[in-house]
Parts: sequence; C-alpha cells; structure tokens
Amino acid sequence: MATCPPYPTPPTGPTGGALRHAHWWQKRWVRYGALSSLLALSGLVILALVREQTGTEGFLVGLGLAILPVPLLVASFRWLDRVEPGPWRNLLFSFAWGACAAALIAIVANSFATRWIATATADPSHADTLGATVIAPIVEETAKAAAVLLVFLFRRRDFTGIVDGVVIAGVTATGFAFTENILYLGTAFGTDQLSGDSGIASVTAATFFVRVIMSPFAHPLFTVLTGIGFGIAALSGERQHVRRVLLPLSGLLLAMGMHALWNGSSAFGEFGFFAVYAAIMVPAFGLLTWLVIWTRQRELRTVREELPAYVVAGWLTPGEPFVLGSMRARRMARQYARRRGGRAAARAVAQYEAYATSLAFLRRRGRRGRAGADFAVRERELLHELWRRRELARPALEHAGAAQAWSAYGYGAPVPVYWQPYGQVNGQVNGQPYGHVYGPRYGPATPYPAYNPYRT
Repeated sequence: MATCPPYPTPPTGPTGGALRHAHWWQKRWVRYGALSSLLALSGLVILALVREQTGTEGFLVGLGLAILPVPLLVASFRWLDRVEPGPWRNLLFSFAWGACAAALIAIVANSFATRWIATATADPSHADTLGATVIAPIVEETAKAAAVLLVFLFRRRDFTGIVDGVVIAGVTATGFAFTENILYLGTAFGTDQLSGDSGIASVTAATFFVRVIMSPFAHPLFTVLTGIGFGIAALSGERQHVRRVLLPLSGLLLAMGMHALWNGSSAFGEFGFFAVYAAIMVPAFGLLTWLVIWTRQRELRTVREELPAYVVAGWLTPGEPFVLGSMRARRMARQYARRRGGRAAARAVAQYEAYATSLAFLRRRGRRGRAGADFAVRERELLHELWRRRELARPALEHAGAAQAWSAYGYGAPVPVYWQPYGQVNGQVNGQPYGHVYGPRYGPATPYPAYNPYRT
C-alpha cells in the first residue's frame, strides 16, 4: 500500500564530511546534571531565605498550609493534559523551576528594586506600592515564563499546542505560588505570635482565606496567558518567525498587566480588591477555563479526523480512531486492560493512546504545512511504538468500542463510514492532494505519506 507523499522526507545520510561527536557539554547527562544542580541550589537558597524571614515555626506552619492547594492545582492541569499527556519530567521541572528558581529570582529582584526606589525617592511607602504593582509583576511573570520558554525550546516534541502551554505555565505558577504562600503564611503566623491573636480573627486565618481559599488559581491564571501565547506559537509554521516571537511576548505582557491589576486592586478603595476579584478575575478565570476545555475537545476531534488514514494503511483497526477520540472510551480500555493484565497492561494501553494522539497531531501539522523536516522520522517512530503495543492495546480498545452506544457522527460507530472497492482513487480533501491509495477505504480520503514495513 503506497501513496504519493506530499511531505518532506529526511536526508538518508550526511551531506558532507564525517559526523562530529558532540562536545562534553552537549551530552544529555551533563545538561540534566547542570539543571538539577541549579534547581537544587536555588531550592536551598530560597529555603534559607524564607526560614530566615519567617522563623522555623512559622516556616513549618506556612509549609503545612501552603501545600494544601497544590494537589488540586496539579491534578486540574494534569486532567487538562489527558488527551496527549506530556511526560512527568516536564511537570516536575516546571514545578521545581517555579518553586525554586523563579521564586529566588523574584525575592532577590523585588527586594533590590524596592530598596533602590525607596533610596532614590526617600519614600518607603511609595516604593512598596510601586514595587508591588509594577516591579513584582514584571519580575515574577518573566521568571515564570522562563520555564515555559525552556520547555518550548528543548522539549519541542512535547509542546504541540495551547493545552501544553497552559499545563506547563500553570504547573510552573503553582510551584511559584507554593513558595510565596509559605512566605506570606509564615510571616502572618509570626505576626500573630507577637500580637497574641489566634483563631478566625488572626492574620494567619485571613491570609489563608485570601490566598488559598479565594485565589488559589491567581498565579496560574496570570502565567497561563503566557502559556497560551507559546501554545499558539507552537501551532504556527516554522518559517513564521515574527509570529512565533510576538505571540509569546503578547501573552507575557497580558500576564504582567493582569498581575499588576491584581496587586494594585487594594489602591482602588476599601472594597477595591473584591471589586477586581468579582468583575475581572472571576470572569477571566471562567473564560480561560472554557477556552482550554474547548481546546481539549478540539484535540479529541482531531484524533477522530486524522487517524482514519492509518486505518486505510493497516496500522489501526476501523474502530480505533473513534475510541481514541473519546476520553470515556479510553478510560474503559485502560480499566479493561488492568483487569485482564494488571498495571503493566494498563500502562501499555495508556502509552498506545498517547502515541496515537501524538500521531494525529503530527499528521494535522503536516497536512497544514506546519510540520518540520523530521516529519517522516517522527511519524515512523510513533507508528513503531504503536505496533509494539498492539497486542495488548487492541483487545482493550475493541472492548471499549463495543461497550458504548456509538452514533454515526462525531463519536461514530466503529464501522466503515465509506467503502471504496480495491482500485485507484485520486482527488483532494480540504484542498490538499492525497495521492494514490490502493485497497479498502474506511472513511474520507486523506493523505498518508508512509508505508507499513511490518505487513507483506
């Protein structure tokens, strides 16, 4: 089974001269070691700074209270990433960067800038206000955006769209808010110790209510705007250099503006904070939540639309695109695999689902002319990973497909939508040529640039 590939193919060998070995600083273990050492050193320094300011008892109280919203926030962003889950190491890096490196940069830079303004203007109160509303948003959002930039540059295969940007930015901001909450709650506890206040009327209770109960999503909400900018840039073509630079910068500026508005809300009067919270923050949070959920559903639709081409080529069974395009069916497949084969089988099915989703996204970028020069190589890698897990995954996916009441559209039945007898077919889909396809056709004609080396 063959087609006329409309996509670039990778070079078959070196273009000239012998391949040079990577320098020692280019090796993976050197980069991982350097990054881990940097984050660990930042963590130790930030730990010492926070403990010095709050005291040991205040630090422990702040730590115990600040950690409460972290599982909820991480689980929320992980749920958004269930369609094409990224590796845990990216999330661990993002959280560690926010909690250690970004927090350290913010504490040092904010303190230095506030002291400089107070010295220059001889007005400490004005310096604190200016530092909170101008300096802090710029410094903190830039420090958090650095994590998103690093993943975007060095983990490009894992950064394919808006949801990836939202997840990386949100987890980074969660780590940052965690460290910041330790500082604020620990300081509030120290204040209560000096004044003798306790219970609901204490500063600690008020700080906990505002930062943990009312606004646990505040920092993630700001930084998610930067992540959306990077996510849209990831969907752009590699030659659209201006767009790939301006979109992340625009998201960063929006994040700074919203952060500044939040920090400066107390200057709007006695009820300024609650007015900004109700009139701006809550609607913005609702709008962004709708956007990422809509994007998530769009990703599932992409899976259902792009994978039928691999059914034609024999890589997938006819029902798999529709099962893989439903989160409920995916969950049923993993549960079935766990009952029959244990955790290893369930993990294999989950990996199969993730690789198939990545394959659908890769094909969509290729069909839109936004794939890189390694399109064919990456496609072959993903197909190989699917083929390795087919024995465990296919029975589970077939069970999930048979267990649901499918409709003919959207979550359609796992049966051929169209049947084209053996023969030659030519035409266009969405203005794109799909070349020649020989054999049975399960669905609309779409381009398929690779062949199946495992079938005779």
